[in-house]
Amino acid sequence: MLKNTWIQGRKTAGYLLKNNTLSLIIVFLSIFLLPVFSYSQDILSRAVVVMDASTGRLLYAKNPDLRCPPASTTKLMTAIVTLERANLNDIVTISKNAARVQPHKAGFKAGDRITVEELLNAALIGSANDAAVALAEAVAGSEEKFVELMNMKALSIGASNTFFINATGLPGSGQHITANDLSRIMSYALKYPKIREIIGTRITQVSSTNGNSKLIRNTNRLLWSEDDLVGGKTGYTNKARHCFVCAAERKNDTVVVAVLGSPSREELWRETELLITKGFDVLNNRENPVFYVTNTEIDDDYSIVTPSKRIHKIKKSSKKYLLAKKSKSKSPEEKIYTKKKVKKYNIAKSKTNKKKSYKFAKRTGVERS
Repeated sequence: MLKNTWIQGRKTAGYLLKNNTLSLIIVFLSIFLLPVFSYSQDILSRAVVVMDASTGRLLYAKNPDLRCPPASTTKLMTAIVTLERANLNDIVTISKNAARVQPHKAGFKAGDRITVEELLNAALIGSANDAAVALAEAVAGSEEKFVELMNMKALSIGASNTFFINATGLPGSGQHITANDLSRIMSYALKYPKIREIIGTRITQVSSTNGNSKLIRNTNRLLWSEDDLVGGKTGYTNKARHCFVCAAERKNDTVVVAVLGSPSREELWRETELLITKGFDVLNNRENPVFYVTNTEIDDDYSIVTPSKRIHKIKKSSKKYLLAKKSKSKSPEEKIYTKKKVKKYNIAKSKTNKKKSYKFAKRTGVERS
């Protein structure tokens, strides 16, 4: 009986030790790891950074050094370079090249004369590509020379993992930015009172010297819902997906949030609000900083891949691919017919996209950029 009692006692002690150890593990996970898991599940964007604007300290980061296309967040650097090299009252004559730029534009016509300040309003509030090109040509003589100034400025402020190829953010080979660099650029841009004023403006009129005026509404929806927001700059292309960089202030604290590659505009706003709250919580010692990496590089189509998946994927299920594949074994006459079908398909697809964009703009009053 004594032996049985001793065995039972040993089993009980082992059970308690095991459960105490398990309890310690659960407490450890709750304190240190669960916040990381929670935020990593909530953040669907490719890369994000939350930064303390006054010190440059990172408060939250997901893939901070992942190279992504910048889309129209590029226009922040366009504004910085412009303000350093031009006066707000300078008159700019819109060139044919600037008037032709697509797709998102204010609608300036060749020969229109507009001040630098009004063009900055159009570029930063309405994300107008024609305004950005006009500023580049006015400052440097050509967009190509202006881009050299943009890249030099990026390096000088520590955004060394950034490379611009135009003043608009329209997609192109080699153009990239990281969430870390984008937050640095926004922090630097906040030093300019004019940029702070413009990015915080909801609606404005842009007028030319001959009296023509256009109503421009800010593409940043959070200006209508987030009281702490100083302002920000949106961006969108098919490859970049939805992008945003902004600054928010509470008392004496300012945080910068950079988001690249969000799957939708609604998700972009949700994540930004979540990250703003996260940033202020860390600054006030209510939460610990969180940093993690899920991806390290992107392919030529800006689809995130890991180092072990460097495979060029072809969408063989697409109608365009199937039509092209069938044309290989056809006669010259049949190939011409097939090419016409492909062209017809592309035109139809383009019209569908335009209709979707129009419906979105009509429903929300905000054009995607």
